[in-house]
Amino acid sequence: MSDYPEGTRLTALVKRRHQVGTIWRFLFLGATIVGIITLVTLIFNIINDSFGLVAVQNQITPDSLVLAIKEDNILHAAHTVASEDDNELVAGIQSDPNAIGFFGYAYYRQNQNTLRVLSIDGVTPSADSAESGAYPLARPLYLYTSEEALRTNPQVAAFINYVLTHVNEEIDDVGYFPASNTALQEARAAWLQASGLAGEALPPVDAAAVEGDLVIAGSSTIYPLAQRLLNRFHADGYQGQATLDSIGSTAGLRRLCVEGSADIANASRPINQAEFEACRDNNRTPLQIRIGTDALAVVVSTQNTFANDVDSAQLRHIFTDAATWSDAAPAWPTTPIDRYVPGADSGTLDFFAETLFLDELADLSADELVGILAANISNGLGRRLERDQRFFADRLVFEKEDVFAEVCRRAEPAAACNLPPRTQQNIYSLVLERVVQPQVQQTWSLSDSILRRSQVLAQAQRNYPNAELTFRSWLTPQFLTNPQSSEAEFAGVRTAVLGSLWTILITILFSFPIGVGAAVYLEEYARDTFINRLIKTNINNLAGVPSIIYGMLGLAIFVRVLEPISSGAAFGLVGDTTTANGRTILSAGLTLGLLILPIIIISAQEAIRAVPNSLRQASLGLGATKWQTVWHHVLPNAFSGILTGTILAMSRAIGETAPLVVVGASTFITVDPSGPFSKFTTLPIQIYQWTSRPQDEFRNIAAAAIIVLLVMLIALNASAIFLRNRYSRRTR
Repeated sequence: MSDYPEGTRLTALVKRRHQVGTIWRFLFLGATIVGIITLVTLIFNIINDSFGLVAVQNQITPDSLVLAIKEDNILHAAHTVASEDDNELVAGIQSDPNAIGFFGYAYYRQNQNTLRVLSIDGVTPSADSAESGAYPLARPLYLYTSEEALRTNPQVAAFINYVLTHVNEEIDDVGYFPASNTALQEARAAWLQASGLAGEALPPVDAAAVEGDLVIAGSSTIYPLAQRLLNRFHADGYQGQATLDSIGSTAGLRRLCVEGSADIANASRPINQAEFEACRDNNRTPLQIRIGTDALAVVVSTQNTFANDVDSAQLRHIFTDAATWSDAAPAWPTTPIDRYVPGADSGTLDFFAETLFLDELADLSADELVGILAANISNGLGRRLERDQRFFADRLVFEKEDVFAEVCRRAEPAAACNLPPRTQQNIYSLVLERVVQPQVQQTWSLSDSILRRSQVLAQAQRNYPNAELTFRSWLTPQFLTNPQSSEAEFAGVRTAVLGSLWTILITILFSFPIGVGAAVYLEEYARDTFINRLIKTNINNLAGVPSIIYGMLGLAIFVRVLEPISSGAAFGLVGDTTTANGRTILSAGLTLGLLILPIIIISAQEAIRAVPNSLRQASLGLGATKWQTVWHHVLPNAFSGILTGTILAMSRAIGETAPLVVVGASTFITVDPSGPFSKFTTLPIQIYQWTSRPQDEFRNIAAAAIIVLLVMLIALNASAIFLRNRYSRRTR
């Protein structure tokens, strides 16, 4: 007889079992909590790296490309005269009743007896409308020098100090408008800081004590004001030699930043990014000094009796594609428009085009975008791009017609021979990638972007003054539709997603029928012999074999032994000699099929074993054959369990990397797979490649790719679960 505990022994046993159960319950609860925390941490890290602030600096700014196009349209319009000398423009307009032009307000003031200024959008230029911003063509006037010049050249520091002290005494008489007190105070503070001086007031300047020469160049707009102040500086005792050239803002800044031949650059526009970087590259830190305000005057001759007010749209039309005055306004005469505009190096032209033409790079026409490409890339690259896909249906841009025709007659013609022309959006993407070339300088995580935003902004301004700081989601439609790229800005997962889908499709088609068939045989037909028990034991062992071993097996069998089949050569389908070695999607799918085959067999065996034996006996008792019983009764009742195991196996396969690396997955590929014999990469391979790159931005797109992988995995699993549940309901 068994010794059953009674009394206090029973009470102690029950208590001990309760204690053990409590311990296990807390252990399971702790494990669950740890699992949840781990999962939440993983998801947080992925999301934290997929979004956040990014400092992006362009090789060429999109605005400068748009500006160049618009300026080119202005300069090459019919009946256009361009000059860097505003006095030449004045002389041309004075005597021509059909002329129109624009320049600094001072030149209009000096010639208002023969010129008439037009109001823009109903606003006439004046000190009040310029300062308030009501007049659309009001602009600040600047002097630029470098902090190094202020410290090493006392005459430069002295003259700028002199300008800031006396500019408001001269500017109105010259014909411009004074800068606000706030703007002048900021300029004085910048001078003091760059000179290493404390306080708020500028030190007095003794012009007679200043030695050394001055070289000043730049804007024709500022020229009369600079000349007036320089003459006064000489009159107060300055004995040095001073050179003042009116060559345009762009040319003046070029002398300051690139050539280093000017101490001060006059500019009627702010310094742009390229000029700023050129200064820094030459160890010159640009210092901006605001000295006044100009209202750009759009003028006609006093002989013009019809034009008094124009709106911005009319002004754009007049200076680009309007042939006659009546094209701009039907009530005006049909006489041709004679245009007088500043030259290409003029800051006045830059300001006029930048203010009136507010187009974005993405809004330019295909013709304009192709023009930008042609001006900024080599002919060799242009020909390669055009052979990939034409820019226009009716003409070629980089390639010669006869050469292109010969390329299209080859046995393997260029892709462009059979493709439609590129769309405007496609050309725009090429301009971004090949010309603008945005470079990510630094990225910040989502948490830092939210919780430390002020510090991030300060850091970006300090370290990357010309970079644009934007909040970015790395998971964008372009990321999903772009192929791989060596630049994180343009890299996408399209090729990797297609490779993963092709691979998992072949994996399931190969492993599912074989795995279920093997399970049916082992459970329903195989006898309980030593050999069959050995097979079952080894199947269980194979489920735990490291995946890289399967990669070696796939390399030996599918890539090498079965190379004619896996490469497609046996079927005459080898179009790319680089895939003739069998390192194709087919080899990858079959290798992963071997990897998950033991899992499918084991799960299918368990599902079949769970079907009640009475169901089999009832079927056989009614006269059904063994196969009919298995097909119509056992498999339908086991199918939901079989699909559950298949889902688990598929989840493992879609995330594998090691076996695919062994069988030859490409880490960098831009060509989408077109069939089972194509070269390939997969999302896990892509993620691995990106995480191995040193740049932070590749870590960000790797996190975005992980989200894509998880979504794809969930979608595939959800589809399988839906089929399982639907089939399960049918068999009830």
